[in-house]
Amino acid sequence: MVRQVSLSVFNGLLALWLAGLPNLVFYKQIAHLASFNSVGAFLFAGITSLILSSFYYFVLQLFSWRLTAKVLAIFLIVLTGLTSYFTNQLGIKIDVAQVQNLMQTDLHETLDLLSFPFVLHILGYVVLPCIVVFLICIQPQSWQKTVQHKLIGIVCAFALMGVGLFSFYGQYAPIFRENRELKAQITPLNIISGSSSYLKSFVHQVNQPLVQYGTDAVQTHPQDKKVFVLVIGETGRAESWSLDGYNRPTNPNLQKLDIINFSQASSCGTQTAVSVPCMFSGMPRKAYDENLASHREGLLDIAQRAGYEVTWIDNNAGCKGTCNRIKTYITPCKNGECDDGVLLEALNDTLQKLDVKNLQKNQLIVLHQMGSHGPAYYKRYPQNFEKFKPVCATNNIQDCSHQDLINTYDNTILYTDDVLAQTINQLKALNVATGLFYVSDHGESTGEHGLYLHGTPYFIAPSQQTHVPMLMWFSPQWKDETKIKSCLQSQRATSVSQDNLFPTVLGLLQIKTQVLNPSLNLLEQCK
Repeated sequence: MVRQVSLSVFNGLLALWLAGLPNLVFYKQIAHLASFNSVGAFLFAGITSLILSSFYYFVLQLFSWRLTAKVLAIFLIVLTGLTSYFTNQLGIKIDVAQVQNLMQTDLHETLDLLSFPFVLHILGYVVLPCIVVFLICIQPQSWQKTVQHKLIGIVCAFALMGVGLFSFYGQYAPIFRENRELKAQITPLNIISGSSSYLKSFVHQVNQPLVQYGTDAVQTHPQDKKVFVLVIGETGRAESWSLDGYNRPTNPNLQKLDIINFSQASSCGTQTAVSVPCMFSGMPRKAYDENLASHREGLLDIAQRAGYEVTWIDNNAGCKGTCNRIKTYITPCKNGECDDGVLLEALNDTLQKLDVKNLQKNQLIVLHQMGSHGPAYYKRYPQNFEKFKPVCATNNIQDCSHQDLINTYDNTILYTDDVLAQTINQLKALNVATGLFYVSDHGESTGEHGLYLHGTPYFIAPSQQTHVPMLMWFSPQWKDETKIKSCLQSQRATSVSQDNLFPTVLGLLQIKTQVLNPSLNLLEQCK
């Protein structure tokens, strides 16, 4: 039976739904942070729910009119239903960075997020509410009565918000001042705010003129022929590397090689869309300007200008703008998602095409891994690398036991270890100076502190998302190999970061330019 209600009642029902169950985790967090006992905390969460409902009702009374009310309602229900799954089930904060991740995610990464519990969530939080909206009939009213009801509703909503906020200002002020990430848990306010900020940034970046950078770059010793491989990892965390003290043998191959491992490395961001452009930009994390980086030349442009042949080989969702002007871009994976073995094949093909004995140009080759990209960790390695069992063979990771999830993630690290070792062995076989630099773009949470995946705002991100593995290797033919290795080994336990990548790589490539910051060049620390 079709139920007739006034527009004000319709808006009220919608406001209650938007502020209700989809924000359950937010209310739990508010109750936990409040300085009340269990009953008082529960009542405080209820008052917070009333304030949020009043706010949504206030907004709906301003913008929702009879002819557009259902369209707006369905739009908000879809947004709320989708985002509430990630905030409630995975503990993900929805902010502008997460919106950026969403916009730069490819189809295969999106499909990895789909699961049976996700479908059930959508049925309950999207499909069912939308059906209810369709069954409701909004009563027609004269415009005078409509405006009158809207004004009354706006005044009442404003009054409720004011009373609630004023009465508990002593609680709300410190809670939100010390926990700024809370707003990223309020749906659909989080996705609307994040999308708005992303859109403003995107529009500002469009058609920006290219800013040249490092135009004075030259090779100081171009006669020293070399092949250098820069491996950008994906979602690898140092906490799970035995090279960095983990109690499981996740790096059996690398431990046999003469590498320089940096155990205290940190990332520039907690998501690929930030970390990758940042590390190639030449800007340190604290001074990183995303807008400037989007239209300024970076490390690869400088190396190419200095005479290097630069090749980007990608098994991920693109280079995030860092390789836009590079001549050679290879995507070896042609059949959906591939494990990182395709990078080894593509690298081998690239190296075979080089006339190493008569190398015309020095080579910089970037390998962009799929690495340990979640949530479908079980897809990131061949079956013979499933050493740690039982595994979490689903993308619905929050329903797996913590140990099963750790087992699966550790298997991805075990496979990365093998890929890196095989890459080094390929370089060893070349009769020319070769080197390798590996660093992961960011880390990953696997249920610690109730968080999964990555993308938590940096200022509150746990170490699992910011502490990343980083290592280097050089062949005996590399000029000053012994001296360089000794210098870098002396810093292996010191605090380093992706800030060091830009100047250190240029230093290793013997490229001289005024934009190279010597204080961040690890090679300069021994002079």
